[in-house]
Amino acid sequence: MRNFDSLSEREVLALAISLEEEDARIYDDLAAALATNHPAAAEEFRRFRADEDGHRHRLLELYRRRFGEHIPLIRRHDVKGFVRREPVWPDHSLTPEEARDRAEVMEAETKRFYEAAVARATDAGTRQLLGDLAEEERKHTQAVGDLVAGAAEDEKSARRRLFVLQVIQPGLAGLMDGSVSTLAPLFAAAFATEDPGKTFLVGLAASIGAGISMGFAEALSDDGSLTGRGRPLTRGLVCGLMTTLGGLGHTLPYLIPHIWVATSIAVGVVIVELGVIAWVRHRFMNTPLTTTILQVVVGGLLVFLAGILIGRS
Repeated sequence: MRNFDSLSEREVLALAISLEEEDARIYDDLAAALATNHPAAAEEFRRFRADEDGHRHRLLELYRRRFGEHIPLIRRHDVKGFVRREPVWPDHSLTPEEARDRAEVMEAETKRFYEAAVARATDAGTRQLLGDLAEEERKHTQAVGDLVAGAAEDEKSARRRLFVLQVIQPGLAGLMDGSVSTLAPLFAAAFATEDPGKTFLVGLAASIGAGISMGFAEALSDDGSLTGRGRPLTRGLVCGLMTTLGGLGHTLPYLIPHIWVATSIAVGVVIVELGVIAWVRHRFMNTPLTTTILQVVVGGLLVFLAGILIGRS
């Protein structure tokens, strides 16, 4: 995986062509998902797809004029800093609001890409085209918001999206990892030693270790220049702290000197933690509540049982 700053001007143009092609296909998929129940919104997304095709053709003409016919295949997942695009499943219907949320993130990211690309371009024609495309993507972002909301994106909704990207997502990833991954070593120690003091030390070590690991992983995964997800240090701290807190929640009960009283309380804390994770995913990530509860509970239960089985063996 390459850093964006290491790309040559030719590679930046090749990446831009790939981005426009992928975005056009996503708009086509969104239109198909909306077609049955929301035909008017589907038609608007088809228009956005046509605009993306137009952008790609302009980029292709510029690329051929400057670099010839061969265009290297460079995709967003080959370059650090892009948000992963989830597929639009053909048998899953969408609401206009869900389609809008996906499109707004996509357009905002593409606009930031073009703004960063302008700064790297040396050819006057290339700078002009990239600047024009950045402005058109900005208009797309507003048009997508207007499509459903009936008005331009306001400051409050913009702050909410940034809060989700910069705080909720890394914090939720950390809380999930800390709450779930530390279950196995903690309860394995509890059932193997029946000693609350030793169990507390195992849980403390697992929580701090997981927090450090997740913090570094989040900070190094994305510099925030293209995704708008904020400073790597901030995201790393949020993710690391939430990971540690997620593990400490069910570790602290083992300060109680009675092992089975402590274990009972720890199990109750785990249930609360999993409920909080499910609610946050539903509230901020638009995940259906029933689905997220099932996913979180099943995952936590499997790790919990693994810890018991290992501790009993």
